[in-house]
Amino acid sequence: QVQLVESGGGLVQPGGSLRLSCAASGSSFSMYVMNWYRQAPGNERELVAQSGTAGGITEYADSVKGRFTISRDNGKKMVYLQMNSLKPEDTAVYLCNAHTRAWGTIYDYWGQGTQVTVSA
Repeated sequence: QVQLVESGGGLVQPGGSLRLSCAASGSSFSMYVMNWYRQAPGNERELVAQSGTAGGITEYADSVKGRFTISRDNGKKMVYLQMNSLKPEDTAVYLCNAHTRAWGTIYDYWGQGTQVTVSA
């Protein structure tokens, strides 16, 4: 099992930056694909950024490409989301997700989320 705790959210003005952190505990962290999702009120949960197990492969939603960067430190069991040039439409609860598949079973673990509000 993996336990995830996000931090780093807050209120920021448009054009500003925030860095979200996700601390993981448990075993085999490096086996998990790590994702950042977000969910705004009335909207479906959206995959924002994904990091492969070694961190070399990353994927981003079109809406955040060029502005957000996902990174991970397997030794520290940490995942980060650097968010630059923030826009009001980035306002949402951001959730950290750990995903893997083993012996035909999918495992998904979630943090509690951290609120990001972009407003003047």
